[in-house]
Amino acid sequence: MIYQPPTALPRPLLGDEDVQRALHSHDFGTVFRIAREKAGISYSKIATECDIKPDRGGTLARGTGRITSFEKIVQIADALRVPGHMVGLAPRPWEADVAPAAPSTTNGPPQLHRRTVLQVATATGLAAALPALHHDPPPNRITDAYVDRLRERTARLRKLDDVLCGGDTYRVYLGEVQRTKALLRTGSFSDDSRRKLTSLLAEQAQQAGWAAFDGGHGRDAASLYQESRAFAREAGDGALYSNSLAFLAYGTLAKDRRTAVSFAEESCSTITASTPATVRALLWERLAWACAVDQQPVGTDRALQAARKALEEAPDGEAQPHWSAWVDQQELDIMTGRCWTELRRPLRSVPVLSAALSRFPDEHARDKALYLSWLAEAYLTAGEIEQAATTAGRALQLCTGVASTRPRQRLAIVVDRLRAYGEVSEVQEVMESSDASLPLRTPPA
Repeated sequence: MIYQPPTALPRPLLGDEDVQRALHSHDFGTVFRIAREKAGISYSKIATECDIKPDRGGTLARGTGRITSFEKIVQIADALRVPGHMVGLAPRPWEADVAPAAPSTTNGPPQLHRRTVLQVATATGLAAALPALHHDPPPNRITDAYVDRLRERTARLRKLDDVLCGGDTYRVYLGEVQRTKALLRTGSFSDDSRRKLTSLLAEQAQQAGWAAFDGGHGRDAASLYQESRAFAREAGDGALYSNSLAFLAYGTLAKDRRTAVSFAEESCSTITASTPATVRALLWERLAWACAVDQQPVGTDRALQAARKALEEAPDGEAQPHWSAWVDQQELDIMTGRCWTELRRPLRSVPVLSAALSRFPDEHARDKALYLSWLAEAYLTAGEIEQAATTAGRALQLCTGVASTRPRQRLAIVVDRLRAYGEVSEVQEVMESSDASLPLRTPPA
């Protein structure tokens, strides 16, 4: 006889729109509440089966707190008998013995209604409303060649970040992390294949952490960066280990500048002669940024020079990891301009930012809006109010509809500084077009 836990959700409930929406966004508190209201499943039973504290189920149901760890998501899915695809997991072992959930309508196969998709896309980003990405079943034994194919898939998915943002992509990248963790738990490998898959997991955790950070989920980002650091260490992947430290530095800057600088310095201390050029440049420029935010001009200049030297001295034909291959001279010029803006050196920042952004495509709307915010701030520092307002207005146009918290946070600071010049016509135009709900005063990294 197949065991059914007392908390298994009835099949019709799995077809409920509210339940599907909550599961797609990992809002398990809402799922718990609906399970109690519509299926009579008590919070105490849920707590017991999900191995959470007795009062946690009720607390989550009241909208306080979130479930974010992979292990707990798996445990909840198994306890409630939620098919893996509904929460971004691979199929659970028990699914072969359980009939699929009943459709929510009688018109065709189970699917989210268009209205539901739009509601979820608005609330939690595009990816939360998308069905699980397609995965072929893994082979009986995980080989190096199979890991290489997964790495190619990760590289393709990374390109989503060029045109989408963390609010759109976080669930996509987190699903890849969860699936790779499941493979490591259940797969059969050689020692070398396990090491390579662990290295891939470190890379995927960094990408998911970046999307979480970009989407405004700082705690999730920090947790993923720490996981990445541990996976990279286990895999013996020095470049990814260094990059995890750089990511930790980036995410820590808003709260603790000195700790962020320490993380960035530690990441650069791991550089060796075998570290690829783009990785070296990436680590040095993130140290430069940390030093600039901490108002260390000497350290900033030294790190920028080291990053530039790394790119200039790159050996011909040297293989670069795809996760760092985007670091080039234009990227370094933009980081240079950002750093000198933070250090209030507009004569240094304006020329380099203006030149770099003149070649930067509008299709990368989030990044261009962010970079324009620093150019606008540099103009403000130089007393060029009209130019600052015009630049800020352009950035505001670009970030409309962008699922990232960072451009709006940055622009809120610039717009607030512009208010002192309300008599200037260009400033008045920006005030009229700016979103009144812009978050204020907390600059992102």
